[in-house]
Amino acid sequence: MPSHEPPTPFSSVLRTASSAEHEAAEQSSFMAHLLGGRLGRDAYAELSGQLWFVYRALEGRAAELAGHPVVGPFVDPALFRTAALERDLEHLRGPGWRAGLSPLPATAAYTARIEELTADWPNGYLAHHYTRYLGDLSGGQIIRGIAEKTWGFDRKGAGVHFYVFEEIGNPAAFKRAYRAKLDTAGLAMDEIERRRVVDECRRAFTLNGAVFADLDSRYPLSA
Repeated sequence: MPSHEPPTPFSSVLRTASSAEHEAAEQSSFMAHLLGGRLGRDAYAELSGQLWFVYRALEGRAAELAGHPVVGPFVDPALFRTAALERDLEHLRGPGWRAGLSPLPATAAYTARIEELTADWPNGYLAHHYTRYLGDLSGGQIIRGIAEKTWGFDRKGAGVHFYVFEEIGNPAAFKRAYRAKLDTAGLAMDEIERRRVVDECRRAFTLNGAVFADLDSRYPLSA
């Protein structure tokens, strides 16, 4: 008899299919050293600076996608991080924080890919939206706690505004609603398109991991 089991929710497909790339990025030497307290505040500030380029790419043309049938429901200013990163960078580097800040090669490749997708393939942009923002609302909170303890940032958010979602009162409920929207988005795609988005999700984690690798080269630990 034919199977009548419901299809696997698209949010689960994305999470499972990209788990290896996600784990590889999380286990980067740079992040292990940073969160282990073996790197200084400068390394944390540089990470924030590189993320600023990434989120400018994600958010710079997000308004243009608000009417897109699949991506539009995900465009939510409550998630936007560019302004929060700018507040952090001013705290970490002072009012002239833009001087000397430039994208690392991996960051430039990452942002170029996001900008390409924003213009040419919004469904692919969704893969990057998912990997970044859901990660910020989950593991990012661990980074916030460690940063506060390691570098003495106060609990009002100075230095860690990036990880403080002031307009999201219940992160757990928000993430559940986000995953439900992913499931709906998956139903709007055919199987070939879903596979393409899954592949782009893997690529997003790989691009993120490449940024960590570049940062690791810039901040090597002494032997």
